[in-house]
Amino acid sequence: MNYTAYLERIGYTGKLQPILAVLQQLQKRHLLAVPFENLDIHHGIAIELDAEKIFDKVVLQKRGGFCYELNGLYFELLRALGFEVRRISAKVYSSSDGTYSPEYDHLALLVTIAGEEYLTDVGFGEFSFAPLKMELNKVQADARGNYVFDMYDESYYRVSRVEKGEILPEYIFQKTERAFDEFAGMCHFHQTDPGSHFRQRSMITRPTEQGRITLTENKLKLKEGDLTREITLKDATEYEVYLWKYFGVKPASRNS
Repeated sequence: MNYTAYLERIGYTGKLQPILAVLQQLQKRHLLAVPFENLDIHHGIAIELDAEKIFDKVVLQKRGGFCYELNGLYFELLRALGFEVRRISAKVYSSSDGTYSPEYDHLALLVTIAGEEYLTDVGFGEFSFAPLKMELNKVQADARGNYVFDMYDESYYRVSRVEKGEILPEYIFQKTERAFDEFAGMCHFHQTDPGSHFRQRSMITRPTEQGRITLTENKLKLKEGDLTREITLKDATEYEVYLWKYFGVKPASRNS
């Protein structure tokens, strides 16, 4: 792990000790710098659970990725910096039918610092800027909103967003440590199965300090505070302009 290049990619220049203050800054810098995106899926480029290939894509090519790539690589960075970290499997909540997705649908990370556990996640799209301490039934304020942990059942923890007093589930998980290759089946599913939401449309998005920028094949959405501006794209050329302007990403044909 060339963590120097990785840290340069996310714009982090602070201390490197495996302490909470460093983890907090690493997570925020990562989220602001590295977009969540599924462009390779729509360009027919296979995504493999190979840390070296993901490093090349995210760090050297300055691309983004989805959870298996982003949290998979982030795991390697944290481990290289001396953090006690483990991969965990999460099942994502579906607001449409109130159910949870299959095991390994999401890869997240748990970090232990001074005997306390923290959920850290740079691959879930809209999520907290800071790691969330594993404390049950205690609302934690974050720059991106309020979050709370509770027990979903006897074996699963649940992390939820709290909005205007309403509990909105995000995902459930166990603390069991998982190997990277255990996520291979679901990683393949999301790339190839017509039922995967990642195959429905191409998308690239990243948070800003006060909002979010999202680009799809035909629309650019700029959110700043309570204001949202949407721009309908005229053609592929305009898409490429915004892809470069807001994400520093060139069209797939130029990345090869």
